[in-house]
Amino acid sequence: MHKSVVPCVPKVCAYLTRNGHELLVFEGPGHDGLQIPKGTIEPGESPWDALEREVWEESGLTTLQNIEHLTSDVWTRRRTPPKRYHRHFFHAEVDVDRDTWTHVVTGDGDEQGAEFTYSWLELPTTREFALALDDYVHLRI
Repeated sequence: MHKSVVPCVPKVCAYLTRNGHELLVFEGPGHDGLQIPKGTIEPGESPWDALEREVWEESGLTTLQNIEHLTSDVWTRRRTPPKRYHRHFFHAEVDVDRDTWTHVVTGDGDEQGAEFTYSWLELPTTREFALALDDYVHLRI
């Protein structure tokens, strides 16, 4: 019997920190819990390029410093109907003076036009993130 293969949607996830101990987060519409900038890797796009594009589209930030790839995994969002993500987690430092801001998402994805209100979360934290996005935050503490 032939089993169908569930495709994995390629994603990038950005842990952006300032001062070595504050993580950029937002509470996005449609999900309970904190989130980080993230998004789908477009066909022909490298994860590194997708990282910079998604951070810009979702937060308005354009300058990432000391970018490093932390890890990749395959995460099952739901079993029925199946939805799996091949997630690439990155860390980058940012030099941002603002403590909070609201950004209207650009690009042409599903979240275009949504407003994300950003703030900084002191690390380490026990707060739970939406979509298991906190799975690897400990790698940056």
